[in-house]
Order: sequence, then structure tokens, then C-alpha cells
Amino acid sequence: MKFMLIMRATDESMAQMADVDFTQILETIGRFNDELMRAGVLLAAEGLDDAAEGVVVDHSVEPPVATDGPYGETKELFGGFYILNVASKEEAVEWAKRAPLTGPGMKTEIRRVTTIDEFPQDNKWIIKEREWREATGQL
Repeated sequence: MKFMLIMRATDESMAQMADVDFTQILETIGRFNDELMRAGVLLAAEGLDDAAEGVVVDHSVEPPVATDGPYGETKELFGGFYILNVASKEEAVEWAKRAPLTGPGMKTEIRRVTTIDEFPQDNKWIIKEREWREATGQL
């Protein structure tokens, strides 16, 4: 099963991270990533640029409105993610508990990644996507 570990932090915890030496952050994350690779569960991992550089598209109005960051009241920032291929949700939780960069305001959300096999296989859009995934080596 695939699970996404979504790394979240508050504005305050992100500000505290600014005081940590970037080489130390890379070392800490690198060690964790190495463990995931050696265990054979890592499928993808990416960090995200500063939220101040992002854009939010608000679909609650017509036409949708795009707003550049930084954002007014951010309770939690999505800072990066891992996608793991593990045997169970419990295993994903155990990996999340070992994630680096911990402390007040830091959280990891765990969500199962659905597969194309879970959708109606006779749907024209699913058929088209399956063909694309097969052609690009994703299936």
C-alpha cells in the first residue's frame, strides 16, 4: 500500500527552523531518507519552497481567484512529503514517528494513496489514464 506522509509545521515552528544550520538539516533528513531507502519503502520525497513564493487558487468564487503568498493567517504549512510503499497504515505511522525535524508545531499527516485499480475500470477516463500510465512505465 502507498501512503503519503505530509510534513506540516506552524509559522512559528518554521521560523524556529530558520535558526538551524542548513547543513545540519540536510544531515538529519538525509539520514532518515537513507533509512527509508535501505528499507525499500521510499517511492518519492520532496520538500517545498517557502509558502511566500506559492500561490493559492480559490475555487469558492467564480471565476477562481489566484492569490500570491504569503498568506494572511496560516495555522499549518505543508512543507514537504514522502510517498512510501509499506504493508500497512501502522507501518506508515511507525515511519512517521521516526521523521526528523520534530518539535512544537510540527506534525505529519498520513494519507493512503489510492490506486487506479480502485476506480471503475470501464470508465473512459480511467481507461485513458491506464493507457498513459502503461506507456510511461508507471504500471
